[in-house]
Amino acid sequence: MKAIYSGLILAAALTLGACTNTAGISVNSLGETRVDNNSFARDISVEGVEARRVGDLIQGSALIVSKSSSDMRVQYKFTWYDASGFTIEDEATSWKSVKLHGKQQLQVSAVAPNAQVAKFDVYVRETYSN
Repeated sequence: MKAIYSGLILAAALTLGACTNTAGISVNSLGETRVDNNSFARDISVEGVEARRVGDLIQGSALIVSKSSSDMRVQYKFTWYDASGFTIEDEATSWKSVKLHGKQQLQVSAVAPNAQVAKFDVYVRETYSN
């Protein structure tokens, strides 16, 4: 009985502590978009994905566009891939949180972790924390 009670408390804590909806919008360096959350995609779009060389590294950029008149907090992350499609240093890349005001557009960018990077994805998701 004690184990069941402890399990229920743990489940409740995890549910209440969850402040991020992991589904969002992904756009790759070729401009192909994947929407995992249609509700979120009505409020946010990711546009103008571009790549350029900075020395022997790739710098990626994207424009996060709020279509909502309300403020929203979102997170974005760049994921880097080699020419074979394998992720490079994915665990070292963290989510970055930004607050978008109503109808705001925000350019985000990142530089590849090494010269083996050939392409990237930028992923945007909503977060509910302050």
